[in-house]
Amino acid sequence: MSPKVLSEFAYLTSAVLFIIGLKFLSHPRRARNGNLLAGIGMAFAVAASFIFIWWGGLLTGHPGTGTLIIVAILLGGTLGSLAARRVAMTEMPQMVALLNGCGGGAAALISTVEFANFMSAKSAGQPVDPLGFGATLFGGVIGSLSFWGSLVAFGKLSGFAEKAINSPLQRIATVLVTLALIGTIVVSLAAHDATPFYALLAVSLLFSVLMVLPIGGADMPVVISLLNSFTGLAVAATGFSLQQPALIISGTLVGASGTLLTLLMCKAMNRSIINVLFAGVGGGATASTGAAGRSGPAKTTREISAEDLAMLCTNVQSVIVIPGYGMAVAQAQHVTRELGDLLAARGVDVKYAVHPVAGRMPGHMNVLLAEANVPYEQLFDLEQINSEFERCDVALVIGANDVVNPAARYDKSSPIYGMPILDADKARNIIVVKRSLNPGFAGIDNEIYYNPKTYMFFGDAKNAIGKLVEAIKAQ
Repeated sequence: MSPKVLSEFAYLTSAVLFIIGLKFLSHPRRARNGNLLAGIGMAFAVAASFIFIWWGGLLTGHPGTGTLIIVAILLGGTLGSLAARRVAMTEMPQMVALLNGCGGGAAALISTVEFANFMSAKSAGQPVDPLGFGATLFGGVIGSLSFWGSLVAFGKLSGFAEKAINSPLQRIATVLVTLALIGTIVVSLAAHDATPFYALLAVSLLFSVLMVLPIGGADMPVVISLLNSFTGLAVAATGFSLQQPALIISGTLVGASGTLLTLLMCKAMNRSIINVLFAGVGGGATASTGAAGRSGPAKTTREISAEDLAMLCTNVQSVIVIPGYGMAVAQAQHVTRELGDLLAARGVDVKYAVHPVAGRMPGHMNVLLAEANVPYEQLFDLEQINSEFERCDVALVIGANDVVNPAARYDKSSPIYGMPILDADKARNIIVVKRSLNPGFAGIDNEIYYNPKTYMFFGDAKNAIGKLVEAIKAQ
């Protein structure tokens, strides 16, 4: 069997494993196996590429290249394994953004090299394949957008610029850069020259920074999903340039699934992707809007002790837990599951309400709860659970802010206006576990804290829920 046939068979095997793995990822019980299958598929693809270039004699005259490839595989594998083992689940959004950026950056670099090959062929008088040239340009632009946008998202998620950043000049700057991006794409396609291409990469950098900087709050998971789809599309385009079927298939799968997920999340938030990306640009929606920013009578809150809360929770029929990023930061998912088990053992109906954009990346909260072995049957998304809040005795909000903020329903000046929320304010009793009254990720106050039905249970989520668990055990 020739190296080409062997490698193509391995690519086909990889594609099948990618598809099966993606299918398995759609269900929590099979997600772990799906991840494993997709990883095996990627190993097949890497091995196939190596077989093709090594046995095919493509390294003849360049013996050092094979060594560099092996070093790169070992280095990347080691760094990836260490990161996967050491990065906490709460830091997964940052890691995903960084890895996603690496994928986009790799696609942009490969496209740049391919572009140089096109220029060399043109200089030698050879005809330029318009389809391959277009794919190279597309891979370079989208890969660059994904790389720089992901780096900005990584910085925001890491706390360097956590809030949405807006300025009066951003609308003008964004319009100008968008026009420049379109112009350089047209010129690059027509000129087949190096200068417009490198100008295009530079404009892509500016566009991605201007696109992601104004985004904050509940829009961040949508942007991460969108950048992930960009990386997939860039990889697929690079596959066309290199005539590499594994890249085409894997990139198409990532790009298509990321695009569908982005659209579904926008639908869940009752917003369009254009609104998510550009609504904050010069729109005047700032962190000062919301309940705290309006004049009016002084607001008061009520606190509750662990003992009183234990008495309340164990003498009701139903409790809906709303986990948020505060629970993730405190690593409180395990003690939260222990609380749920205690209440369930006492006959309380316990459910978990997971908002579509809870956490800071798609599926973040589901993964955390699965890590704590919370029964999947107790997890409900927004559409399934919202009608139950009116009949619920206690809504227990643990570290969630924006996803339960009633201002999203009526305050048109709020950055989260129009986003569907979990109707925690409709429960008979509302318990908010939080360190302080400080705003959440969107930077706006939350009037639910001042609701007459609300009790504030201040403290780090892990310690606070731990105290509640001990109080219940002491009854």
